[in-house]
Amino acid sequence: MSTTDVTPKTPEATSPSMASSRRRMGDSVFSALSIGSGLLIFVTLALVAVFLTTESMPAVMESKEIIGDASAFSLLETTLPLIFGTILAAAIALAIAIPVSIGIALFISHYAPRRLASGLGYMIDLLAAVPSVVYGLWGGIWLVPKLEPLYLFLNSTLGTWPSWPGFVPFVGGEPVVALFAGDPTAPMRNLASAAIVLAVMILPIITAVAREIFLQTPRLQEEAALALGATRWETIRTVVLPFGKSGVVAASMLGLGRALGETMAVLMILAPGATFSFHILEVGMHQSIAANIASKQAEASGTDMSLLIFTGLVLFVLTFIINALARWIVARSGVKS
Repeated sequence: MSTTDVTPKTPEATSPSMASSRRRMGDSVFSALSIGSGLLIFVTLALVAVFLTTESMPAVMESKEIIGDASAFSLLETTLPLIFGTILAAAIALAIAIPVSIGIALFISHYAPRRLASGLGYMIDLLAAVPSVVYGLWGGIWLVPKLEPLYLFLNSTLGTWPSWPGFVPFVGGEPVVALFAGDPTAPMRNLASAAIVLAVMILPIITAVAREIFLQTPRLQEEAALALGATRWETIRTVVLPFGKSGVVAASMLGLGRALGETMAVLMILAPGATFSFHILEVGMHQSIAANIASKQAEASGTDMSLLIFTGLVLFVLTFIINALARWIVARSGVKS
């Protein structure tokens, strides 16, 4: 009986040296692309910083010769009110958005049924994609008139708070730091309206990040807290919130960066001014850096353009400092935990 060779024929094996060479070549290409992509970010930031610094030098050198509205202003006198208005609007927006965002994120991650949580999460993500000009139209046309009764109520009831002499400085019989003091007039295109719209704009960003952080809380820790007799709120307070603290801080700083650099919504809502007033209900008292650049850039030239670029440099540095502070807070929280 004859036998046949039933051994399957295998393709010619690739030599180990060739396979190793291909792997080394692929690793080298991927490594070069990764390093190049990372360096591209630093190069871009450096180029932006160099451009802003170079183009703003004429305004720095001629700061005492800048003319506006027939009056001479120094560089700081022109820039500091814009910095004040930008920070004040962003701070108020952040104070409004953070508690609401945390509440929504906790509801989606720990309270809502799965189907409802999925739909709410999708709606939150959609809000983050709405263009800022749409928020500006909504705020300027619909929201501002609706807020007028609230502003008048706050002005009449809390306009003199805090009112203890010696506790806060007074000017003209009114406390300087009373947010609701002053003389609000219609239309209420004031800093408060701009801050509320900014809060609505940054709310989806903070909520989306906080929701994902809360969902990553170790399940065993939550179950252990519940097994020890803790209520759902006690579990959230002792387990979920401490675990997500650094993530909430990072999310808040992302929202703050968006609020600091927002242009169109603030430009379409806020009546511009140039003061250091804390009276957020008064019209024509504040302006932000980004909105000021957008409103004056088309007609500016020479030293005026250089001044606008200098304010852009200030906003660039301010955003960089805030992001660096956020990274430090997150790293410090991670070390402590």
